[in-house]
Amino acid sequence: MALVIAALLFWILAWYLNVKLSNGPARGTRAVALAVPVVFGVTILVVWELLVRGLNVPMVVLPPPSQIAVKFAASIPILWTDFVQTFVKGVLSGYVIGCAAAFGVAILVDRSDFLKRGILPVGAFVAALPIVGIAPIFVMWFNVGWQSKAAVVVVMVFFPMLVNITAGLQETSAMQRDQMKTWAATYWQGFWKLRLPAAMPFVFNGLKISSTMALIGAIVAEFFGSPIAGMGFRISTSVGQLALDMVWAEIVVAALSGSLFYGALALLERGVTYWHPSQRR
Repeated sequence: MALVIAALLFWILAWYLNVKLSNGPARGTRAVALAVPVVFGVTILVVWELLVRGLNVPMVVLPPPSQIAVKFAASIPILWTDFVQTFVKGVLSGYVIGCAAAFGVAILVDRSDFLKRGILPVGAFVAALPIVGIAPIFVMWFNVGWQSKAAVVVVMVFFPMLVNITAGLQETSAMQRDQMKTWAATYWQGFWKLRLPAAMPFVFNGLKISSTMALIGAIVAEFFGSPIAGMGFRISTSVGQLALDMVWAEIVVAALSGSLFYGALALLERGVTYWHPSQRR
């Protein structure tokens, strides 16, 4: 009971600290912007630890963060192998192929009203397909290696990217496009110098959305067939063994890799679209 009371008091103190930081004189600084989420995250972990131990929650229900950290440290070679299998081989390869294919098809769609009216509705239909339905089919088609996971990722990222790039290429006004024509600009000159730069906020929006979808797709696909490595494979087998600390260690790896991937894209977006109002401070 004492640990439960300590968890409640710690939560109240951390809440008070965050309120003071958020409303204090330095609330607009970068240090406070970083400190507030850090304090909140640490609070979650401490309260989680105290409540699980204070209430004697079984490990198979919810392990404490300290036990997860111990398992993480003891399983770094396994976690690294799973990360390479899932993220490096499955996610990144499928992500690059899917985004590149969407970019090429978006240019064709942009130049053809027929394709625009035909492909985009099909894209909405395919995007609505459940991953648990297509993943086992792709595993049967491409075997249990990383290729089947990459194929699932391609399907998941292709149509969100296609829709965003197509919408971005229509962002310029008719007056701007007519101005390029008065300068005798060809389609490709207008594309590279006007339409693609204007479409970059849409492109990065699609890239960021697809980054999270790609990781989820690869992990779920591994539930339906995988070699003896991969985040999804490790999670499914560890659940069967009631090794919940290993499951949470894999969740930590997935969360960190997904967050870093998304953050890298956000930093790249800030550098490329510095002129856009959303990037101004």
